[in-house]
Amino acid sequence: MRRPPRIGDVALQAGVSVATVSRALSAPEKLREETRRKVLAAVAELGYTPNSVARQLRGGASQLVLVVVPRRSNPPFFSEVLHGIDVTLADAGYVLITGYMEGVDRDLRLIELAASGNLAGLLTTSGMLPEVSGRSILDAGLPAVAICADPLVPGLPAVLLDDEAAARAQVDHLIGLGHKRIFYVTGPTGNYNETVRHRGIVAGVEAAGLGADALTEFAGNYQFTGGVAGARAYLAMADRPTGVICGNDECAVAFMKTVTAAGLRIPQDLSVVGFDGIEFADYCEPTLTTIAQPRFALGAAGARLLIDILAGQRPAALQGGGRLVMQGRLRVGDSTAAPPRG
Repeated sequence: MRRPPRIGDVALQAGVSVATVSRALSAPEKLREETRRKVLAAVAELGYTPNSVARQLRGGASQLVLVVVPRRSNPPFFSEVLHGIDVTLADAGYVLITGYMEGVDRDLRLIELAASGNLAGLLTTSGMLPEVSGRSILDAGLPAVAICADPLVPGLPAVLLDDEAAARAQVDHLIGLGHKRIFYVTGPTGNYNETVRHRGIVAGVEAAGLGADALTEFAGNYQFTGGVAGARAYLAMADRPTGVICGNDECAVAFMKTVTAAGLRIPQDLSVVGFDGIEFADYCEPTLTTIAQPRFALGAAGARLLIDILAGQRPAALQGGGRLVMQGRLRVGDSTAAPPRG
């Protein structure tokens, strides 16, 4: 296969220097018309495509945006959030770089990248920020926006889901069907989303006037493994609740697979509700009742907010605490129904 044409090939074809080709593509007004036309003709003939990312890295231009993502945290959910970020940044001429938090060495590299002067801004998609030996990625002073989870850093704007209201909707749905006791597979302890959702679930149980024993909790982790462990704990109970809430869809799918393998029927024996609205929720058996998050819109709104900040604007939507809050939607599938009689 013939290799793609390079800038040196264009220079040779046009009979000019590499610097002249670069100038013709980045600042054509600085060249004579004849020279510019000669270079553009060579570009068209060879089919040369400038590598804008490499050019920005070499020149230190601030068109690069770093998006920090936790490596093992719910990939089916974050894929669509990243899609919204990428489309919005690209439309505004920015380039997305994804940086995964994966231990001290990786976090330190992200901190050093932020301090290198090659980035325009920073987006974080979890309540965690890279911090090593007292150094934070925010120390670089880059314009930054949090998406999906709030690191609770003063002055850091955030685009969030109303997690508490969404979790309350999970409880209200089950109680509305007639369930009186709920088994809750939580997210990881200390996680921002889990903290807020837990508050909504407790509030929903209390508002329904159910007793203190109406809610049984199992510590999960927003992963398949947490759903399996939660299901095994549920199966070991002598008197099982009929309503189950899982911290996210990934956990819920694993929970359902485990309990059905043990002989239980969903929703005839128990009802299960998830959280996130990932695509697989509509293709598992039974289809999953879940809270559908506006994942693409969350990513797009966070990216747009950062772009506005980079342009020196402060959107009116952020007035009152620097938070832009979106709502989730209860999407009813086949995994929930009235509890079994008796």
